[in-house]
Amino acid sequence: MKILVVDDSKLARLTLIKTLKEHEPSADIIEAENGDIAVELYKAKSPCVVFLDLTMPVMDGYEALKLIMEINPRAQVVVVSADIQMQAQALVLALGAKLMVPKPINSDKMLAVLQQLVF
Repeated sequence: MKILVVDDSKLARLTLIKTLKEHEPSADIIEAENGDIAVELYKAKSPCVVFLDLTMPVMDGYEALKLIMEINPRAQVVVVSADIQMQAQALVLALGAKLMVPKPINSDKMLAVLQQLVF
């Protein structure tokens, strides 16, 4: 199973990957540090799940989400962000995100997220 983890913070990516590997140890993890790279990796690698931050340089998560959903309207994108405002959540869900989860994701939250996805 291929999973794309997108965050401009290397520490945030490593933390999310560590928590993800607790539940999916055999997952093939692909990393991107901005939305532009994420969209290119999504096209090239076709991951089954994308964990996407919103606030990033070059291309933010909103634009990346929009482009990923244009590539594949059934893409499973989980937005992981410190921005937990209702309007941000409403926008990402309207753009096609499956879920929005506040940072950081602990083991219990990750399990709950994974249980809502289709593999």
